[in-house]
Amino acid sequence: MRMRSKLDISAYFVVGPENTKGRPVAPIIRDAVDAGVTCVQVRSKTASARELIELTGQASEVIAQTGKSGMVTLLVNDRLDVVLAAKKQGIKVDGIHVGQSDIPVDICREYLGPDAVVGLSARTHELFEYIKNADVSLIDYFGAGPLHETKTKPDSGLDVDGKRITRSITDITTLAQLSSIPVVVGGGVKLVDIPPLAQTGVAGFFVVSAISEADDPGGEAESLVKTWHRHKR
Repeated sequence: MRMRSKLDISAYFVVGPENTKGRPVAPIIRDAVDAGVTCVQVRSKTASARELIELTGQASEVIAQTGKSGMVTLLVNDRLDVVLAAKKQGIKVDGIHVGQSDIPVDICREYLGPDAVVGLSARTHELFEYIKNADVSLIDYFGAGPLHETKTKPDSGLDVDGKRITRSITDITTLAQLSSIPVVVGGGVKLVDIPPLAQTGVAGFFVVSAISEADDPGGEAESLVKTWHRHKR
């Protein structure tokens, strides 16, 4: 299934075992997808490669159980080796998301092929110039932010001088206008942020703890998704 041509990043959920308050990851993914999440990224800085492959397999399985394998994109953060190993094992995983200091996008595209989804975190330093001038021929979307400081990713928004930069709604509106490919925005995003974000012209929002640490992950995901669609311009 060529997910690249039907990529929907309007409601993008990033999750790993560090973010669930000790609860299993797979059921939270299932609840989020049932609630309308359109893209799931498996991310962990502590899990081993084998653990990440297993988690990717679990994520793929629960997405299939919802009947949405043809609609919901499954990505792995950073780990090209995990994506390739998962594919080798027959796991349906659709691509990868990388940061500026991770494995280069041309390598990802070479190994994953033309049908894979490749996302890239936009550069914090000189962001607007970067978005406007970057070569986007090998990538499908930019991830940008943070909207707020976030404990989930403490280094998010640090520029080359170590200063933390958060993005205003005005900044994000400018990003959407400058970028020639879709932009998804996150970083401390909560339900209250969704209405103004939906008016900026970006393709979607991404969240971690807003869903994964909620007492009712499915209910929170549903609120986020419905609010996005209600306010999307």
